Amino acid sequence: MPEVKIAVETRTEFGKGAARRIRRDDKVPGVVYEHGLEPLHVTLPGHDLLMALRTPNVLINLLIDGKGTQLVIPKSVQRDPIKGFLEHVDLLMVKSGETVTVDIPVQAEGELAPGGFLLEYVLDALPVEAEATHIPQQFSVSVAGLEAPASVLAKDIELPAGVKLAVEPETVVLQVLSAQAEEAPADGEDEAAEA
Repeated sequence: MPEVKIAVETRTEFGKGAARRIRRDDKVPGVVYEHGLEPLHVTLPGHDLLMALRTPNVLINLLIDGKGTQLVIPKSVQRDPIKGFLEHVDLLMVKSGETVTVDIPVQAEGELAPGGFLLEYVLDALPVEAEATHIPQQFSVSVAGLEAPASVLAKDIELPAGVKLAVEPETVVLQVLSAQAEEAPADGEDEAAEA
């Protein structure tokens, strides 16, 4: 699992005005949550955070005001709906050996059987429980040669050691559908065309 180091500053100003000033300086306001403790409000460098978040479930080692480090994973990320820049991030403190529930992206590999079949992602990410410092980046699933009405269930996905499903084993993750045939015109439309 990749680990990224980011230096952050604690912040004492809150509200929309303070958040706008932070974003104007190409930084991102954030909150770090730890079980049973008060949340820690921080300011993160915008570019470094953006690069780190390109990896799903990235493990971030925060250097807080140059005083100490803390491991965190992204809990939720808010982006501007139009421009896409980061507006706010919630981070969750984790410790080595601690188990967390995360959504891991699912990637289909291979070609479906010939015949115009379509692959539908029922879940594009699979919820699992994993140790915080050993979170898989993605699950690759072979769909080579599958045809309708085949399905890939959560229990069919090979999980690394120490990773457990956080959904029912019978949950459908991927399914193969028949391509829709061209719709036949209704009876009344046929008669109108002939007249």
